[in-house]
Amino acid sequence: MHIGLVSLGPLSLLFVCSLPGWRIRSAVAGDFPSVLELWAAAAGPTGLAETTERLTALLRTDREALLVAEAEGLLVGALIAAWDGWRGSFYRLAVLPDRRRRGLARALVREGERRLGERGAVRLTAIIADDDSVAISFWSALGYRRQPRRARFIRHLAEVAATHPRGRPGAA
Repeated sequence: MHIGLVSLGPLSLLFVCSLPGWRIRSAVAGDFPSVLELWAAAAGPTGLAETTERLTALLRTDREALLVAEAEGLLVGALIAAWDGWRGSFYRLAVLPDRRRRGLARALVREGERRLGERGAVRLTAIIADDDSVAISFWSALGYRRQPRRARFIRHLAEVAATHPRGRPGAA
């Protein structure tokens, strides 16, 4: 069992993980196949971003953004903790199904909070499916609140290219 203390300014948080020999670190390119396998095993693919190329682009933009958790030499958890210079956002939190309920997801989030706080983030966002009751309960238990009166709009750039062959509206 590992006990860690994370300081977030005047507030310190205690987290416990019961996996032997575990650690959290920044991902490297060699981790990408394991991260993709983890995401598929933990939740299944969710869209266009689950590729080695997209992970390469993520780390090219921010080499600290992808956190991975290892236990006994195996990659068992991952979290994207992205910083855009304005606020921090969490995406794709996943832990292998047989390693859940041992504090690892909480430890990944707390490490993400610590890192984003060090970079200047004062507001953090966790993006999850609005019908995922397990995720809603998890983030609520960590002290996150659902944001009222907000909707998220998305568009895949491939749709723009199909609609506007030159890549942008109005191009002739």
